[in-house]
Parts: sequence; structure tokens; C-alpha cells
Amino acid sequence: MNAHVTPMTADAGQLPPVDARSLISEGSTRLINLDGQIYTLRITRAGKLILTK
Repeated sequence: MNAHVTPMTADAGQLPPVDARSLISEGSTRLINLDGQIYTLRITRAGKLILTK
């Protein structure tokens, strides 16, 4: 797979970027809770991120 990689940098006053694969340690999905709403973060076979409610 040839994925486009963008260097990760943080602007002044912002938190540094987080590697998406570190959020999803096993498999390809992770549930995320925001204010009582559950979202699913998924890494596709093409290496894209999808966030759904």
C-alpha cells in the first residue's frame, strides 16, 4: 500500500498531533464518547479515517 504521509507538526499553543493507529490498538475501530454520544472511529483498508455517529 502506498499511502501519502504528511509530516506531523503542531502550531504554537496547540497540542501535538496524535497518531491515529495509537488510538486503535487492535482491529480497525474504536468507540469514542463525547458528551454522552457514542461515535465510531474506523481506519479503512485504504488507510483513511471515518468518524460516524
